[in-house]
Amino acid sequence: MKKILHVINVSFVVNHFFGNQFSHFSKKGYDFTVACTEDEYLYKQAKEKGFKVFPVAVLKAISPLQDALSILRLTRFIRKERFPIVVAHSPKGGLIGITAAYLARVEKRVFFRHGVVFETAKGFKRTLLIMIERFVGALATDVVIVSESLQRLSKDYKLNNPAKSMVLGKGTCSGIDIQRFQYRPKQNSDFVVGYVGRLVRDKGVVELIQGWLQFADGKSDVYLHIVGPLEVRDAVPEDTLQKIKNSPSIRFFDFVEDTASCYNEMDVFILPSYREGFPVGILEASASRLPIITTKSTGCINAIQENITGIYTEIAPKPIAEAIDYYYKNPQVRQEHGRNGVLFVKNNFSEQKLFVEIENKILN
Repeated sequence: MKKILHVINVSFVVNHFFGNQFSHFSKKGYDFTVACTEDEYLYKQAKEKGFKVFPVAVLKAISPLQDALSILRLTRFIRKERFPIVVAHSPKGGLIGITAAYLARVEKRVFFRHGVVFETAKGFKRTLLIMIERFVGALATDVVIVSESLQRLSKDYKLNNPAKSMVLGKGTCSGIDIQRFQYRPKQNSDFVVGYVGRLVRDKGVVELIQGWLQFADGKSDVYLHIVGPLEVRDAVPEDTLQKIKNSPSIRFFDFVEDTASCYNEMDVFILPSYREGFPVGILEASASRLPIITTKSTGCINAIQENITGIYTEIAPKPIAEAIDYYYKNPQVRQEHGRNGVLFVKNNFSEQKLFVEIENKILN
């Protein structure tokens, strides 16, 4: 049995990063452990998906003392368990996981670059974040980059030796479960635009709310569904939060563990993000037969086929309102783009296709 250690920062990302990987590969003789900041959801996911847990603090914030202690603790654990492969995710998970794997002399150290925070950072913070990406890229033996546009950005900023880089298929980190995310008849007659993701500035939530209210003004039976948790880091302003909670045309659902049914209550999906790695929510929505409104930002630009599965917008209230209005006034285009999206995901991003890539390029 081949032992694999994954290092992540929060249990919230387990579904997003891994999908059905653990159950699929466990049947083929792989044994998985996930090192992560401890919480109840982590153990719940471990029981459901069949992986072991090693609790270790992987904080999003920069905390030199705590990070050093976590690296030391993780290094000892890796040596004890003798993992032949360590896979670390996100900037902080990568910093702690890849450093520990390097110190423990693990032969294969895989860093998943799911996106780069420095794209929207400024000043010293931006410089520091670039340095961290380069440091992790130097210690890793392989760097999986989740989209072609992110790969170009990585090369432009010299984040790692290009020879280490790879993209799995057409992109993403694990693929889409097309049985779970699929079209089901809508149960309401309202026109519903949906957003699924963390409520942060980087995802264009402020501009989305402003654009939505411009579009919805004077209309009845139109609703914006906001699905996702509030966050402290990069939090949306208080006035935006109040609009989300108090506007009659906006329905706020907060964190939803299984979002599959949420897409089935929508007519259009929107993600006006400033930066992504590869926005899995767009693919889940496309698999659910929804047309997409997104941006030409890193990651997002790879997630649709323009005027085939969706359309691009600028990140500003008026263009967002106009993009929503386009689909509102053209139901036949909505249906056509939705149907095209199902084929786009099935042909390029299904779990079955990505699992083959993962086994050949990472687990072996």
